[in-house]
Amino acid sequence: MSALLQCVEVQTDAAPAATVILLHGLGADGYDFVPVVREFEAHGAPSARYVFPHAPTMPVTINGGYVMRAWYDILGTDLVRREDDKGIRASQAMVEALIQREVDRGTPRSRIVLAGFSQGGAITLHTGLRQHEPLAGLVALSCYLPLADSFSGEAAGGSARVPIFLAHGTSDPVVPMARGAASRDVLRAAGYDVQWHEYPMPHSVSAEEIRDIAEFLQRVLA
Repeated sequence: MSALLQCVEVQTDAAPAATVILLHGLGADGYDFVPVVREFEAHGAPSARYVFPHAPTMPVTINGGYVMRAWYDILGTDLVRREDDKGIRASQAMVEALIQREVDRGTPRSRIVLAGFSQGGAITLHTGLRQHEPLAGLVALSCYLPLADSFSGEAAGGSARVPIFLAHGTSDPVVPMARGAASRDVLRAAGYDVQWHEYPMPHSVSAEEIRDIAEFLQRVLA
């Protein structure tokens, strides 16, 4: 069992019947998305326990080796040709430990949504599609499918029908939308239920996107 990550937690009900695990992006921390909980509630998202883990700290190659919170190392601007296989799989193990903790707390996997932004979204796709017992849904924002070459051989059949919310900004300078769209196409070609959204924004999150995510949470956690 992987060491459990430190997390920030917010409950919208005294006894929430669902869990949303939301992974932050490169260089941020678990507090980054805490404010969206109130916005999700305002748009009718069901009651849930929101878990915001802090990624471990590590030197990031593309940033000159500067140590920051990261789910895996970024070795170059290409994002795909040179990937940190070991780091991605280590984060997968850490996120799976968080999922298991929620199961141990009494929340079935069918009531757990895994979500993430940028690097966190990449780990969401990588981890969520390798679960033999499917989660309620995946929310992957401004990201791409990592280790795509190994995906078809490793994807779990149990997750073949998990609903996926994919979203991207049309002017994203960090992870170009073409990369996100290519991941969408790979997933759809493999038969996944992908809900694709585009927003007129850079590498960020918009109010319209938050509303759409709340609607997705309503659907998969109904």
